[in-house]
Amino acid sequence: MSCTAAMATAPISQVTTTSIDFDANRYKTILWLAMPTVFAMLSQSFVNEIDVFFFAHLPHPDSSNGQAALFPSLIIVWLFGGSLSALSVGTQALAARRYAEGDHAGAGAVLTNATFFCVVMGAVLSVVGYLAVPSILGFMLKNPGVLATATAYARWRLLGVIGMATTMAVKSFFDGIGKTYVHLVAALIMNVFNVLFCWMFIFGRLGAPAMGAPGAGLGAFLATWIGLLIMLWFARQVRQDFSLFRRAHLSAKLNWDILKLSIPAALANIIMMGGFALFSKVVGQLDESAINAAGGIAEAVNGAATTDIVAILKLTFTACIAFGTATATLVGQSLGARRPDDASAFGWASVKLGLVLFGFIGLCEGLIFTPQILHFLSHSPAVREAALTPMRMMGVMTPIIAVAMILSEALFGAGNPKFVAVAQFLLVFFCLLPFAYVLGIVLNLGLTGIWAAACIYAGLAAVVMTLKFRAGAWKKIRL
Repeated sequence: MSCTAAMATAPISQVTTTSIDFDANRYKTILWLAMPTVFAMLSQSFVNEIDVFFFAHLPHPDSSNGQAALFPSLIIVWLFGGSLSALSVGTQALAARRYAEGDHAGAGAVLTNATFFCVVMGAVLSVVGYLAVPSILGFMLKNPGVLATATAYARWRLLGVIGMATTMAVKSFFDGIGKTYVHLVAALIMNVFNVLFCWMFIFGRLGAPAMGAPGAGLGAFLATWIGLLIMLWFARQVRQDFSLFRRAHLSAKLNWDILKLSIPAALANIIMMGGFALFSKVVGQLDESAINAAGGIAEAVNGAATTDIVAILKLTFTACIAFGTATATLVGQSLGARRPDDASAFGWASVKLGLVLFGFIGLCEGLIFTPQILHFLSHSPAVREAALTPMRMMGVMTPIIAVAMILSEALFGAGNPKFVAVAQFLLVFFCLLPFAYVLGIVLNLGLTGIWAAACIYAGLAAVVMTLKFRAGAWKKIRL
């Protein structure tokens, strides 16, 4: 058994100097680290898909309004919570380096400072986000029913920003030291409760109030805190080994070191969420025109179809990020061990795995089982018809998306998030959005044209990240 495999099955309190066996098969090493993260993140995406499924069983028009509200709401949640959770980028990169150098106390100090920052800033962002939600969503959504649903859902989710961000900080620490299974355990338990809470609060089961779609937001809020408690329990098991959560380790300098790596990642997240918010607004223009033409009475077909497409793609995206997270750990630890060529080899091995695995997934999602998947997510024939062609297009692009996302995470692990942030800014605002508007609205290609812009964006992102990783300048970064 490789050293990596041994680490994954060893007691939580056992630590070694490094978790990488550089002589082991790289593909097995990547899979051993990635698969727990894949299942953990897929379980979270599964809950979001369950939300879509539950919403489909609400009476009309609450069903379509709930589905149309989910995508914009999640954009807001990730705009605030995801931006703070980007602290995980700096946490993982530094924890992996310190761990590979044999400095366990230094790795623990990284988590101590990251946790403190997440708690303080999480409280601030929860309040700011809660107050700002109506204005932000009002810019994106013009359908009053969808806006009301989205606002109520997003506000519940934003109350969980502290739990969300702190969980990601602890997760990134364990990912950095090669114990990716920790988050898997927490995620599975948390998401079982999430599904239960959603069922209770959406439909009013077991004595809970019937809240409709916003009940899913309350369910996610409660489950987030359960997940955090489980992650903190795991952290307590290694508290002595890594000198965790000691006040003496709070350091303005270390906080700044974490932030220097995390702020560009947070900006990349803000750029992405802002871009997708505007992307959603372009989609909303299609529904607004249809509603006006129908005299104000029409379901938000394109918005619901886009939510369904994103719901399906999120399963792929989260799995891609999971592979990227494993790659980031291996890149970070390889650089910490002063083995840059191994860091590069791990990156390309992950890309090859991604092309094969996600090529197969894209084939299933976008070509073979597309009608059946859409039928599961929506009971509206109009929504399913609108989503079919864009979903097929994105299925074909799935392996290309995997390359872009895996290499973006690898660059994060190498300590080069600035490039990713700048690249995302240029790609989103000079490619995705202009093409979406021109193809979808100006050339009147509708939802198919809007998602064609997403395909162009994904292809260019893959090319840019590949060229940057291949250049290898990131190998000289010292943290």
